[in-house]
Amino acid sequence: MQEHIYVSGPSITQKEIDYVTDAVTNAWYGNANVFNKRFEDAFAAYHGVKFAVALPSCTAAIHLALLALNIHEGDEVIVPELTWIASSAPISYVGATPIFADVDTKTWCLSAESFEKCITPRTKAVITVDLYGNVPDMDAIRTIANQHSIAIIEDAAEAVGASYKGHKAGSLGEVGVFSFHGSKTLTTGEGGMLITNNDTLYERVLFYRDHGRRPGDKLFWNHEVAYKYKMSSMQAALGLAQLERIDELVERKRTIFANYEEQLSGIAGITLNYEAPDTTNVYWMVTAIVDSKFGFDKETLGAALAKRDIDTRPFFYPLSAIPAYADTPQAQGAKDRNPVSYSISPYGINLPCGMDMTEEKIAYVCDALKECLLVSHKV
Repeated sequence: MQEHIYVSGPSITQKEIDYVTDAVTNAWYGNANVFNKRFEDAFAAYHGVKFAVALPSCTAAIHLALLALNIHEGDEVIVPELTWIASSAPISYVGATPIFADVDTKTWCLSAESFEKCITPRTKAVITVDLYGNVPDMDAIRTIANQHSIAIIEDAAEAVGASYKGHKAGSLGEVGVFSFHGSKTLTTGEGGMLITNNDTLYERVLFYRDHGRRPGDKLFWNHEVAYKYKMSSMQAALGLAQLERIDELVERKRTIFANYEEQLSGIAGITLNYEAPDTTNVYWMVTAIVDSKFGFDKETLGAALAKRDIDTRPFFYPLSAIPAYADTPQAQGAKDRNPVSYSISPYGINLPCGMDMTEEKIAYVCDALKECLLVSHKV
């Protein structure tokens, strides 16, 4: 009987078990924040930045970044169409307006050209998204942002370990944010991180994440109504152990992708994740865009693979198309403005790429995918 193949999952070793056991046993009283500080310091050092703040989610990190940048009602923040709603929802949290931009045909990340076309006098920030472990053309995006005094929040939720021209993903804007959800390459089960080199932004993030208390102030003296965004010591211990294995985890992801690439290379009409010459893609999700000639959209293809005990995920829907935004003014006309996003999304599917994927499992998935597509196309 065929073993069920899940779309994603972590690599947990004795190191993680030992660190979490240490935390749950000893990270109390005077040691309560030991693992948090170790994780934050190590994460900042790995990314070559001054500050890292451990948080309960990447969504919280984006929220805090927007607050620290003083983004509020009346402001606009540009975000790519193809991403999870967590990239854009915090824009609404602070009362600002998300503006949906198109993506690049190869990287599937924010298009610098579309970003520039979306800029208005109300634009205060752009959230770039390192989609599925890739990185956009940050040189072009930073040039445009600098010309218009627009802050860059780099959403590297899916790209820990990726790099662009020798710099780690997440370190390419004023603020970088990460997710450690259970599906991510580096996981704490749930959790996130914010990194920055800006002293002022860092201090404001610390203030807003701790109920509006100023560091060193008297107890229970809150200056504003703020938020409770902290990570537990057990999560931090798990994250620290994973970070100490980050090169191994990234290499495993890249090996999984290479196996898929080899086995699907002979099939015309399947496009996999792209890697630019100066970029290291960590392939958080192995993604296939299938040609419409096969007669499958992502939902029907996912259903066909599910019958073979293979879990998949659909490529993200354009933000302007989902019910949360479809009736908003900024979604009107988005399909015409952002043709790349609307042409890619219907035919994209994330294939199983958890850390437990073996060559045999990958071969089974590829054979099943080819069977579905080629039979349907009567090849």
